[in-house]
Amino acid sequence: MGEAPPATQPAIRVTTMPADANPYGDIFGGWLMAQMDMAAGLVASRHAKGRAVTIAVEGMKFLAPVAVGDEVSVYADLVRVGRTSMTIDVAAWRRDRHVEESCLVTQAQFVFVAIDEDRRPRVIGRG
Repeated sequence: MGEAPPATQPAIRVTTMPADANPYGDIFGGWLMAQMDMAAGLVASRHAKGRAVTIAVEGMKFLAPVAVGDEVSVYADLVRVGRTSMTIDVAAWRRDRHVEESCLVTQAQFVFVAIDEDRRPRVIGRG
């Protein structure tokens, strides 16, 4: 992803709150990762037309801090479909609530597997 957020709509957009932060006002990395997982899960479930679960997160690095009150936009793009799995590129951007400029905070690939009612992998692609 480049120096500006994608032109598409984010999968999730949320304002960070004090409960999401440490005593210094920095948002927990785990909270941010959960937002990214939710965004990727929306894309995975829509593509799989049913339940899908996270099986891996690859390459996550935190590039910039997120503070209480920041707007976080999470973008998620389906980049690969296997027989039962999907790989989704996810990027989180932060924006101070009083300015227009955004900053890339982190990005990673999330891998999901479509599952059936018995929680067993189910076929979604030709992979």
